[in-house]
Amino acid sequence: MRQFLVALIIILPFSGIAQSPLQLIIFGGVSNYQGDLQPKRVTFQQSNLSIGAGLRYEITRDFAVRGELRYGHLEANDKLNGPRYDHRNLNFQTKLYEASGLVEYNFNDLFESSFTPYVFAGLAIYHFNPYTYDTSGNYQLLRPLHTEGQGLPEFPDRKVYNLNQFALPFGIGVRFDANEFVNIGFELGMRKLFTDYLDDVSTTYVDEQTLLNARGPLATELAYRGDELKDGAPYPIGGTVRGGPHKDWYYFAGVTIGFRLFDLNRSPFERSSNKYKTDCPKQF
Repeated sequence: MRQFLVALIIILPFSGIAQSPLQLIIFGGVSNYQGDLQPKRVTFQQSNLSIGAGLRYEITRDFAVRGELRYGHLEANDKLNGPRYDHRNLNFQTKLYEASGLVEYNFNDLFESSFTPYVFAGLAIYHFNPYTYDTSGNYQLLRPLHTEGQGLPEFPDRKVYNLNQFALPFGIGVRFDANEFVNIGFELGMRKLFTDYLDDVSTTYVDEQTLLNARGPLATELAYRGDELKDGAPYPIGGTVRGGPHKDWYYFAGVTIGFRLFDLNRSPFERSSNKYKTDCPKQF
């Protein structure tokens, strides 16, 4: 419920505008992430389908604002990342819920041109909760296991990460008008995050006995899974590198479809535009 209220706070300022050109935006595409279990910045490998919807309002001939809700699914597996990473044998998945407020800059006049490339940036809040499956195939949430000692007194600098966080979205796109009321586009949007625990991997291994005493055998089982492999090494010495220090990213790529909701002529900018005007027979 709290996440839903925050989403409404972000989107309502845009949806309350009663004057056209106001559009309903539908998004369909893929979601993916870059981090310790997926080193490539942008790739379709291990990507999943994502959907979204929102409202868009053209405030000038160059600028528009958008409020959106999006859903995606992120996952990554060391087994797919080559010999440099597969010895850890770690993997994760998470459902991703995002609410965003964005500002667009369009390179072509919105009320004269039927095609425009654009860029956008803004603010988003998102919810995630990484999980995996143990050796018996049981679903296991990772944050409660404190796999890197988060929240343990032995590691005061490793705080338990929040599952609701802010992100800075930005990206590029192109859009063209299919007709007077519908437009279609393609968009790639990156999200700069302020956490390195989207995948529950960030720093070094905790001493096995310390983690076992604090969180039990399931935590040590899922903190290091190399011993599940044939000829896999035992649990590493505490302090051995488990992940890198860089913050994670996630991103969306896909198609947008916009539906204009009101009569275009109600816009003061549109009244002076010839974009959708048609010639009428002269009156004698």
